Amino acid sequence: MSFSHQGLKEKEQASRIQEVSSLKQDKFKVTVSLDKERLMSKSPLYEKYNIQKYDLHPNFNFAHLDELIPKNTPEYIDHGLNYVERIVRALFYFKQCSLIGPSGTGKTHIVYLVAELTGLPIWEINCGLSTSSFDLIGRFIGLGKENWVDGLLTQWLRKGGIMYLDEANMMKQDVATRLNPVLDTRGHLVLNEKDSEVIERHKYGYLIISMNPATAEFSGTKPLNAAMRRRMAVWINFDFLSVGETISQQEVKMLRERTKLDQDTAYKIIQAGAELRRQYKAGDLPYGPSLGDLINWGTLVSDGNTALVAAEETIIGLTSDNVEVQADVRRIIEAFFNKTQ
Repeated sequence: MSFSHQGLKEKEQASRIQEVSSLKQDKFKVTVSLDKERLMSKSPLYEKYNIQKYDLHPNFNFAHLDELIPKNTPEYIDHGLNYVERIVRALFYFKQCSLIGPSGTGKTHIVYLVAELTGLPIWEINCGLSTSSFDLIGRFIGLGKENWVDGLLTQWLRKGGIMYLDEANMMKQDVATRLNPVLDTRGHLVLNEKDSEVIERHKYGYLIISMNPATAEFSGTKPLNAAMRRRMAVWINFDFLSVGETISQQEVKMLRERTKLDQDTAYKIIQAGAELRRQYKAGDLPYGPSLGDLINWGTLVSDGNTALVAAEETIIGLTSDNVEVQADVRRIIEAFFNKTQ
């Protein structure tokens, strides 16, 4: 081999080494840039929760789906029950979990907060008896079989993030069954409606279902079928902050902040709400008021109405159409507010 040929070969090798090194540096810069971008875009509430060790999409950025990532979600107060941490941990280890509790206990709120804190897009389906497999899976539009549109479940499988099925126990059995292969070790969906395409679940695709208890006051609810139930590895029960004689000062504070009421009036409203909730949980009333319901009541009080007049237009009418039940609610409220208030 001539010296000139050997020198050319050495130059080529050096050039290749430099090229590989440059590619590695570029990759490192991109990774650092993505990590920096993720840190800068984190919610200001991120440090309030113990979730730092549970990275739900390492070295993967969902910036292309930024419009689906919640923004400015309020803090969730849970009296040390660590709901946020427990949900993120469940997703990290099992990729899915279930939230169960009465309306108004913050299930949807916390799902949005988890999505924002973890930087994940959210795909939400409000389930009901009219929810069809077409809504979840997709359908052909127009004439023929040329224009296929993915449903939200299919889009989530392809793109990742959090699939949130609200009121999951209102879904029809045949619709819920389509989820089984997605949620077990198979982790895929077969598009029988289209061309039998097999869609693998995205590497960072997580699923949360929420539901009210399957009781008479939640019309259309039913116990979740056993097949889907055993696929949900973690179950988290939600409850009201104030029930009976247990009064949450945080709930009083939130009511005051939203309505500008004085401390005494706000406390009495929360007390009345707590008693209504206690009787609801005991089966004596058909509905227990959420914090949002109590805020509506407080807003009308703040506008100049007496507590009893404001309650007639909000809490009393909300609880039931039955005049006897309304009378029971009225008596409970009168126990906290005398008739001139």
